[in-house]
Amino acid sequence: MVSTVLFVVPLLFGLGHNYPQPNVAVKGQAVQSSTLYPAAANRAIDGRRDTYYTESSCSHTQEETAPWWRVDLGQIFVVSTIKVTNRGDCCPERLDGAQIHIGNSLQNNGNNNPRCATITHIPLGDTFSFTCESGKMTGRYVNLVLPGDKKILTLCEVEVYAKPPGERRKYERKYTHQSSSWEPDGTPAGAYKAVKNCNRYKFTQYCCSRTEEEWDPWWRVDLGAVYRISAVVIYNRKDCCSDYITGAKIKIGKSLSHKDNPVCATVHSADLDQAFYCSEMEGQYVSLNIPQKINLTICGVEVFGSQVGMSFQHI
Repeated sequence: MVSTVLFVVPLLFGLGHNYPQPNVAVKGQAVQSSTLYPAAANRAIDGRRDTYYTESSCSHTQEETAPWWRVDLGQIFVVSTIKVTNRGDCCPERLDGAQIHIGNSLQNNGNNNPRCATITHIPLGDTFSFTCESGKMTGRYVNLVLPGDKKILTLCEVEVYAKPPGERRKYERKYTHQSSSWEPDGTPAGAYKAVKNCNRYKFTQYCCSRTEEEWDPWWRVDLGAVYRISAVVIYNRKDCCSDYITGAKIKIGKSLSHKDNPVCATVHSADLDQAFYCSEMEGQYVSLNIPQKINLTICGVEVFGSQVGMSFQHI
């Protein structure tokens, strides 16, 4: 079975909207061929673009032959863009000729994976973006390797913008439920609205689910089988009240009750589109709930995952 988007609001596809791709490198684990203490590999994925070595935000290898740096993203992603920030206090030419590789193999420390790009030159303290094969290269590992003798590899930030692989499949009304439905003047706002074919973020245009104002409102979808969930994407409303989703808990598990299932993530902002990565959590039910007295309004939910016991395949 292929890895699948289990249910979808199709505004993501072909309607001018971009997938809200986060920098997945910040949750990865980095290693490098050697370390000039204390400039460890993880400094290059600390989420900071500080470009002075003395600010303790840059990685640094020893002088050696073909030094390399690698981040393990923890799972396979479709990589859209890689951003590399060069050192700003000196030596920008040291990064000239570095190669970016993406793939799933650790052969030769990952440096044998397909090449995305070669860095010709990044000026002092600048950040350059690299798009690999129209943003469609897949892999778990991102490497930078600097060919040649007596080389030093210094990176002040590496950002990897990516999404899980997957294809679309619509989910049916009967598999979605919520704690209540607020439907003034006959405006339909049932649970199914969060997975409806809709390209708007407005409740008044019948594109969002909404509960009554109540304690601990919840929304849930039954996936029909146990899946390993790599990501959940939430689309918020934009006509008003976008902060109503702040504090929502995204839970994944095998119980019908969200209270019995573990938390994948908490929504901490009122952004329009948000992606949350769930580290292959297993479950049949994906839910959102807000543990306070409020109404829960959702204008779109997507789940990326693969069914347990089935082989994984790229789309």
